[in-house]
Amino acid sequence: MKAVFLTDIRQMSLQEAPDPVIEKDDQVLLKIEKVGVCGSDVHYYETGRIGSQIVQYPYLVGHECAATVVEIGKSVSRTRVGDRVAVDPAIVCHKCDQCLTGRENTCRNLGFLGTPGQADGCLCEYIVMPEESLFPMPEKMTFEQAVLCEPYAIGVYSVKQARLPKKADIAILGAGPIGLSCLRAAQTQEVSNIYVTDKIDHRVQVAQQVGARWAANPDRKNIVQEIMEMNPLGLDAVFECAGEQEAIDQALDMMKPGGKIVLVGIPRFDRINFQIDLLRRREVTVINIRRQNGCTQEAVDLVGSGKSDLDFMVTHRFPMERAQEAFELVGGYRDGVIKAIIEFS
Repeated sequence: MKAVFLTDIRQMSLQEAPDPVIEKDDQVLLKIEKVGVCGSDVHYYETGRIGSQIVQYPYLVGHECAATVVEIGKSVSRTRVGDRVAVDPAIVCHKCDQCLTGRENTCRNLGFLGTPGQADGCLCEYIVMPEESLFPMPEKMTFEQAVLCEPYAIGVYSVKQARLPKKADIAILGAGPIGLSCLRAAQTQEVSNIYVTDKIDHRVQVAQQVGARWAANPDRKNIVQEIMEMNPLGLDAVFECAGEQEAIDQALDMMKPGGKIVLVGIPRFDRINFQIDLLRRREVTVINIRRQNGCTQEAVDLVGSGKSDLDFMVTHRFPMERAQEAFELVGGYRDGVIKAIIEFS
C-alpha cells in the first residue's frame, strides 16, 4: 500500500509499505477514505515530538480518519464489509485501573493512532482497528463529516467535563478546529453567551458567523476588559484552546468565583503558571482535558442528525501525494485554513 511517512523534521515521503493484516478476531481491515490534519500531527512534523513522545523516523502520523470496511475478523458482530465508519483512534486495554474505573482516555496501555511508542498513524491506504473503535456513519453523513467527529468528540467531552450551569457565560480562547468544536458543543447546551478570541482575523470572523456573541483578536483589542464590560461578574467557564500562557492568564482574569478553566489546547512548552492569589481567592477549578472519553457516538449522532454543523471547518483538500503541502499550510496558518483534509479516493 501507499503511505506518507515523516522522514525528518518538516520532511515527508510517499512510500510503499506492507499491507496490514487482521491478527485478532475482533479486528477490522479498513480502507482509508479521508484524513484530517490535526495540530498535534503538525507538532510532530515541525518538531519531531510532543513532550516525551519522540518520533523515530520513518514514522506514520495521522489519527483523524474515516474509512470503508474491507475485511472483518471472526468475532466481529456489528460491522459488515462495505460499512462506512468514523474511527476513534484510541485502542484501550480494558484491564488497567484507569479502564476499570471508566477512564479509558487515560488507559495505562493506550494505543493511539499516530503517537510514537503507541501506534502508527492513518496517513496510508489501509489500517487495522478493533471493532469497538468504529462507529457506523449515518446514511447522509459524508466522509469529511465523519473525520470531523474525532475533534468534535473532544469538544463534546470538554463541555461535559465543565458541567456548565444553565445560562452559562463562557469564553473560548483559540478558534481552531478544537476551539470551534467546543463552540459547537456548547451550543447544544443552554448557554447564554459565548465569547471567542483568536489571533487570526479570519478565524475571528468565522466564530462570529457560526454563533459567537462576540469575537476578537487579542492582539488588536483588550479582550479581558471588553468581555468584563459585557459580563461584569465574570465568566462561568473559559475553554483555553490555544495552548498559550497568555491565554491561560486571560482565562483566570475573566473568571468569576467558583468558575472553571478548561485546558484543552496542547502547549509547546513544558510548564504553565497560574497567579495563585487569584486562583485561590476565587476558588477556581482547573480541568485538564485528555482527548475524549466515550463521546464519539454522541458526536456522530449530533453531526449525523444535523444538530451540529461542522462543514464550515473544512477549508482545504489535498490528494495524498500533496500531504506535505497540507502540513505546511496548517503549520503556517496560511490561506484561511481551519481544517485541511487529505483524500485517498
